Amino acid sequence: MKDLVSVLDGSAFVLSDRNGDIRPSPTYPTGLFVLDTRFLSKWILTIDNQPLTALSVDDLQYYEAQFFLVPGEPTHYADTTVSVIRHRTLGKSLYEELTILNHDNRPVDLVVRLIVGSDFADILEIRNARPKRGRLQISTKDQGLLLYYQRETWQRGTAVYSSEPARVDDQGFTFEIRIEPYGQWMTRLSVETLLEVEPIAAPQRHFGTSLLNYQDKLRGDIREEFERWMAQAPVLVCDSDSLTRAYRRSLTDLAALRYIVPGWPYKLTAAGMPWFMALFARDNLLTGLQALPFAPEVARSALWVLGRLQGTKLDDFHEEEPGKIIHELRYGESIAFEEKPQLPYLGSVDSTPLFLVLLDEYERWTGDADLVRELEPQARAALRWLDTYADLVGDGYLWYMRRNEQTGLENQCWKDSRNSISYRDGRIPEPPRAACESQGYKYDAKMRSARLARTFWQDPTFAEQLERQAAELKERFNRDYWVEDGQYYALARDADGGQVDALASNMGRLLWSGIVDTSRAADVARHLLGPRLYSGWGVRTLAQGEGRYNPIGYHVGTVWPYDNAFIAWGLRKYGFNKEANRIVSSIIEVANYFDGRLPEAFAGYDRSQTKYPVEYPAACSPHAKSAGAILLLLRTMLGLDPIGRHLSTNPALPENISRIELLDIPGRWGHVDVLGRRSPG
Repeated sequence: MKDLVSVLDGSAFVLSDRNGDIRPSPTYPTGLFVLDTRFLSKWILTIDNQPLTALSVDDLQYYEAQFFLVPGEPTHYADTTVSVIRHRTLGKSLYEELTILNHDNRPVDLVVRLIVGSDFADILEIRNARPKRGRLQISTKDQGLLLYYQRETWQRGTAVYSSEPARVDDQGFTFEIRIEPYGQWMTRLSVETLLEVEPIAAPQRHFGTSLLNYQDKLRGDIREEFERWMAQAPVLVCDSDSLTRAYRRSLTDLAALRYIVPGWPYKLTAAGMPWFMALFARDNLLTGLQALPFAPEVARSALWVLGRLQGTKLDDFHEEEPGKIIHELRYGESIAFEEKPQLPYLGSVDSTPLFLVLLDEYERWTGDADLVRELEPQARAALRWLDTYADLVGDGYLWYMRRNEQTGLENQCWKDSRNSISYRDGRIPEPPRAACESQGYKYDAKMRSARLARTFWQDPTFAEQLERQAAELKERFNRDYWVEDGQYYALARDADGGQVDALASNMGRLLWSGIVDTSRAADVARHLLGPRLYSGWGVRTLAQGEGRYNPIGYHVGTVWPYDNAFIAWGLRKYGFNKEANRIVSSIIEVANYFDGRLPEAFAGYDRSQTKYPVEYPAACSPHAKSAGAILLLLRTMLGLDPIGRHLSTNPALPENISRIELLDIPGRWGHVDVLGRRSPG
């Protein structure tokens, strides 16, 4: 994505080239997308039939960008007397202010052409393009162009307006203009995305100074909301410029990814741009955990919405079961016609226990007992799901096996790609499967739910039952998942109860869940920081030497920053401060190579092979869990933990950071400041 320019606002985003042009791509989501549909697939500017060349691109904010251009090829720079500025803003609509400047002492006559088109592609179908089944219509009226797509009752539309007179045809706009010496010409373009299409109209605000005033107000409103978001977060003061920059970038990216789910009053966080600009429960829950000391509303909104989307019946197509928390919610054409199951899709084994984990952790930080009581029915239903529908084998573990054989996910843990769960020799186990980290989540969920039952639900008998079940699970897990000849935890169990014995990062998640027996924690830490798993830039998803290891394989050798953040947090919980800080330092250093923004994943090459972390080509950026990783690393370094009505702190800083101040940390205590200082030696 480094040659593309993005503008985003919640679930809407624009991806263009460095000229600001959008060209149709059948395999990559360039264009203007809103709620999983591409509303613009063509947006191409020419002058006198010549393409433009970028001099510079300014990403002013996540919601706006500015392109400085000249007509023709780069060799024409010295001779050009015309330049172009495109200022793009994305809010409730897409707005572009197009300015053409004449730098000569003579007037210039130009033909400016803007090609406009939309294929109304569903983002889930772009990689496997197929002919559209609906009908596309185009009409023009009053300086406007309406692109209209309908398939039965499902309809989408794109309406484009210009503030200056143009010749409008079904391919776009043509402006024949004269610019006086040292003068300029400007038009303001508005792109409306329509979910219900009516005959094209030309609202007055789309024209002249009305549009300019509206754009200015829109930018002001977005800027004000962003500044309010940043002001509510703790202030970071430290002696690491890399950490300071990454912290601000992380908060900015989380602001950019927040959006309103139609019909719900709270903002959620999209998982990542471009492929995952939608509600993913696992991502929202884990990001909510990471962000609790900084933006607790991320957790609250996730809990509230996911509680209301919880499964209530048996449905094989959507993989719904009573008590189960969803995996993904989409709104595109393939969803509307049930060609894909994401309205919503519940194929996740870990969203449900993570919902319970976050509910408890949220109350510990905020003291919001009302939400815990409000969600008691959903929490109890989730606990029943853990012990019934999720226990496919009857041995007390969390298992998964897809029930939707056509479009369901084969792997339903966090490593959900097809080849992510394997034996040492690379063989893929038959379903069902029981991933190791899911058992840790179940243990943690039961322990935390016991606290909620005893403290808020007035049910001490249920609390004792949950604690007893958790203790039994921990004992069995440490027996059944421990690989004796390697001294580590197996990646999963197979359908026959055997160990899926690949060495992987998943066992790092076990540490923060607390399910690891204390006597075995040192072996886990040794493997995580050993040469097979630790690349020098971070912990790989799969160890070198395993049958399916690939340093650029999505879940089989890459390094995921958020995975490393949770591993570091777990290491600190078990007292491995030095090991945790090695991961903290390396991930902060990686952020520096990506201008402060941690990508979804990067290649797992050993540090001795490369002077810098190698990009993973299809990684989402920004990515919510990666933005949250920096926040969790800060919590880990400062040893933050709510204890009753107080915030406990136990700083342990890495060697390259000697001082961290985190000011105005919100919580049930009001706001507090924390100082961490590293003593010499």
